[in-house]
Amino acid sequence: QVQLVESGGGLVQPGGSLRLSCAASGFTLDYYAIGWFRQAPGKAREGVSCISSSDGSTYYADSVKGRFTISRDNAKNTVYLQMNSLKPEDTAVYYCATLIEGCGLTPLEYDYWGQGTQVTVSS
Repeated sequence: QVQLVESGGGLVQPGGSLRLSCAASGFTLDYYAIGWFRQAPGKAREGVSCISSSDGSTYYADSVKGRFTISRDNAKNTVYLQMNSLKPEDTAVYYCATLIEGCGLTPLEYDYWGQGTQVTVSS
């Protein structure tokens, strides 16, 4: 019954934009920090961004800082990742995940994961 569903991925040219959504059902996101992670084939999963549940503070990996923006809409039970100025190295499956306390970019700290959405940046 508890689900996280990512959407919004697709194929985009370098320099383009996408907005990813992470929609929760079966529970309320208000009490959770949400992280975005990505994983390319053969590579380790890496943290991209997180947003806290308490004060809404955010954190970004250096590789996406200034290009990506995380936000949340508690009324819609959804967290977003706005991705601008996309580069080929951003190509990966993007996942959202929940964390009861804190906010960070360490995958092992997160409790529940969605299925992921594919982002491909190519000309």
